[in-house]
Amino acid sequence: MKNNKLLEIMNLKVEIENKVIIPDLSLTLDTGKIYVIMGPNGSGKSTLANAIAGSPKYKVTSGKLTFKNKDITSLKPDKRAQLGIFLSFQYPQEISGVPINIFLRESYNVLNPNNKLSILEFKKHINEKAKQLDLKPEFLSRYLNEGFSGGEKKKSEMLQLLTLNPDFAILDETDSGLDIDALRLVAKGINQFISQNRSKTVLIITHYKRLLEYLKIDKVFIMKEGKIINESEGSKITDELEEKGYSFLSDGENDDKKI
Repeated sequence: MKNNKLLEIMNLKVEIENKVIIPDLSLTLDTGKIYVIMGPNGSGKSTLANAIAGSPKYKVTSGKLTFKNKDITSLKPDKRAQLGIFLSFQYPQEISGVPINIFLRESYNVLNPNNKLSILEFKKHINEKAKQLDLKPEFLSRYLNEGFSGGEKKKSEMLQLLTLNPDFAILDETDSGLDIDALRLVAKGINQFISQNRSKTVLIITHYKRLLEYLKIDKVFIMKEGKIINESEGSKITDELEEKGYSFLSDGENDDKKI
């Protein structure tokens, strides 16, 4: 039987500055799925995302992370990226003087050392991805996120996702503060990413169901106090969350449920 596991998290404990944020979390994500993590502020959602990506600020003190059957618990962030892990940031950094196309070509070639693209090859590659997002050519020559509106930052983010083509994309509150046009663009980017290779997996961290209405969600996890307290097939539970908030969920009712 084919093993579809992409990421397996076992008994993960994560600390920030000696404060435990995630005490003991286990989770398995399969290939070719769109997952969602929701939960109250401070529940550990972004901490989990950064721990998976290997951010040095987030210290894994026990447990294990396995990605594509490889133990990545001690791997540096760049090595995890080379394996195919992509993390978008809620507040992308501006990089003055570095055009988007140059940044992405350098990133692509670092992540694909055995399949580097020449300037002309990469130009064709990025132009195809920009066209999928209805981006004009001049957008590619702008400095990365410098002076960008919220919507433009998301355009840049989705272009990065399609161009770098990771196996696993973690989108941390990528829909925060977006108007309806920007929201649709993000959804289009995610759908394009999934459609170009059905083995890709996306983990969306969000507070809202707006973005989810444009996507086919496979499973929603609810986090509270660093634990997964509920899981639901599809996105139906998001309707209840929007109506009732998180108070209708009890962490006791799912304590023995294997994720």
